[in-house]
Amino acid sequence: MPSARLTAATRELAAIDPVMLRLYEEHGVPKLATLTGRSRFEQLAESICYQQLAGKAAEAIWNRVRNTVDGDFTPEAVLGAGYDALRAAGFSNAKALSVLDLAAKVVDGTVRLDRIGRLDDEAVIAELVPVRGIGRWTAEMFLIFTLQRLDVWPVDDLGVRAGYAVAYDLVNMPMAKELVPLGDRYRPYRTLAAWYCWQAIIASRAKSPL
Repeated sequence: MPSARLTAATRELAAIDPVMLRLYEEHGVPKLATLTGRSRFEQLAESICYQQLAGKAAEAIWNRVRNTVDGDFTPEAVLGAGYDALRAAGFSNAKALSVLDLAAKVVDGTVRLDRIGRLDDEAVIAELVPVRGIGRWTAEMFLIFTLQRLDVWPVDDLGVRAGYAVAYDLVNMPMAKELVPLGDRYRPYRTLAAWYCWQAIIASRAKSPL
């Protein structure tokens, strides 16, 4: 069940923009708690797994990666499992190195996931992007789906750009730099607008003939 905070925020967004109102009526309150990991570290590793992969394929790989360690998926357990185990579970070379680098940086204190929730959005991104394989997009997904920040506008996300074009019946999909100012009217709920853009493109593809 959505939290009262999320429900109230969604209704405020719907009052701002008629397109968002229509998408709210079609898709309900956004669902942000979609990752399976029990900790911030595990959810961030899961986000790395999902980079540039379709949902089902990523899910299958992630389940195998998760099973490379017994018990909790901690940085120490991942470092103990090592590169070969991650590769055997289906991670690419780049993703295996990325998760191992994340684990090492958490262990040595370079990345402080225990305190990262107290930082503002840009500071969270700045703390995460030094990790190998983590760019702004992955950090933004962490903000949205782990920290559940409500005002993130991931303009580099192809689904958000394509969904925006569908939602507003545009001939051409906006470029990332064009999408930046277009999100200003959704403040302080740009995360929710992004979620509705994702739903718009998913629904559009579902209706398209094979």
